[in-house]
Amino acid sequence: MKENLDRINKRIDDAATGCGRNPETIRLVAVSKTVGADRVREAIDAGAVILGENYIQEAREKFDALIDRHVQWHFIGHLQSNKAKYAVRMFDLIHSVESIKLATALDKEARKNGKVQDILIQVNISREETKSGIPEVGAVELITQISRLDHIRVKGLMTMPPFFDAPEQARPFFRQLARLRDRIAAHSIPGVSMAELSMGMTGDFEVAIEEGATLVRIGTAIFGARQ
Repeated sequence: MKENLDRINKRIDDAATGCGRNPETIRLVAVSKTVGADRVREAIDAGAVILGENYIQEAREKFDALIDRHVQWHFIGHLQSNKAKYAVRMFDLIHSVESIKLATALDKEARKNGKVQDILIQVNISREETKSGIPEVGAVELITQISRLDHIRVKGLMTMPPFFDAPEQARPFFRQLARLRDRIAAHSIPGVSMAELSMGMTGDFEVAIEEGATLVRIGTAIFGARQ
């Protein structure tokens, strides 16, 4: 586990320095979906500091089992509004907000918990019907609506490009998200930050870093093939 983490961190550092970025501006999200609490504990002990989960029920079990560990928990899967109360309780950052309905549900639960919930807006850059996310054309309007919620804080954007065997084929989608980030930032929407770009996974994260990723979501290269 430590060897895997060290290898990935070195690749992140090399990709960043290779394109003139500071490696410290990029954070590794260790995607622990389908991985048991014992293996996740091993990853934490080996140096993982951010865990990414896709499913609320599975995450609840691990969160409770690892409550004594000082790590950040990020939610990166599709989130239903009726699971908002669990998400707010557990997660430092929710990557996958795509509607005002979900944002409002999170805001309501965050208010109950005396918390300001950090979120990213998931954008369906590729316009694939099977992918979640707001269409690019609706992003500014959605973020403007969410900015009026008192207990939600937009920190940036997330996307998932189509799957390609060649990482270079994903580059245009990462570049498009970065350009959208710049356009949204130019609107200077009150209370909205565009500091984070969550993009890039095991097969293409180096290209994502070259295009501006600040959060890369990597699972199989750390934990091995999914069970």
